[in-house]
Amino acid sequence: MPADLSGTWNLLHSDNFEGYMLALGIDFATRKIAKMLKPQKVIEQDGESFTIHTCSSLRNYSVKFKVGEEFDEDNKGLDNRKCKSLVIWDNDRLTCIQKGEKKDRGWTHWIEGDKLHLEMFCEGQVCKQTFQRA
Repeated sequence: MPADLSGTWNLLHSDNFEGYMLALGIDFATRKIAKMLKPQKVIEQDGESFTIHTCSSLRNYSVKFKVGEEFDEDNKGLDNRKCKSLVIWDNDRLTCIQKGEKKDRGWTHWIEGDKLHLEMFCEGQVCKQTFQRA
């Protein structure tokens, strides 16, 4: 049975966010501001349907999807690219592969103990983040 990722999560730690943003082509000023933020992630899970909200003082981003169904994703407010995304379960890990202008792009969410983990990857750069329930 897939994991229940639902809840409100606050960022505790982020590793290599700068490298990940460079791989996405995000400008210098935005990278410097984004590195200082402590975003909150709100995950709504209803069976295989998800809404993930990422909220910060700089920008908010929401994505809705159903596991196993490819969808068009508009990363407006992030790197402003459009891509085709497919989210699947890999055991208890929720993994998204994003096909578009950037190669080897996507993310994986999973729970370990009482922490939510997120790995975001793009063109060989991997950012690892850890969140705690709010």
